[in-house]
Amino acid sequence: QVQVVESGGGLVQAGGSLRLSCAASGSIFSLNPMGWYRQVPGKQRELVAGISGGGRTTYADFVKGRFTISRDNGKNTVYLQMNSLKPEDTAVYYCRLDRGSYNYWGQGTQVTVSS
Repeated sequence: QVQVVESGGGLVQAGGSLRLSCAASGSIFSLNPMGWYRQVPGKQRELVAGISGGGRTTYADFVKGRFTISRDNGKNTVYLQMNSLKPEDTAVYYCRLDRGSYNYWGQGTQVTVSS
């Protein structure tokens, strides 16, 4: 069984920083693609950033230059460093692990950016 657990959310002022962590456990390989998504009420969940097993990254345009995704394969953990946060970044952030045709989601962590 695969488990994905996010941590690191919270309340921060605009312009501030947060680092989210996503720890995966269970029947996984360290090279599984992983990603961060976010969702606000009434809107669809959207991709924020993704990282392949080999470390190739992709970012949504609205976070380029501000957010950085990274992974520690030895710890089966993916990080999202979020800098220059804006109020519009407020959302629940979810981590996803891809294994074959299955996607495993965490429970989400709330990020709130005050103006």
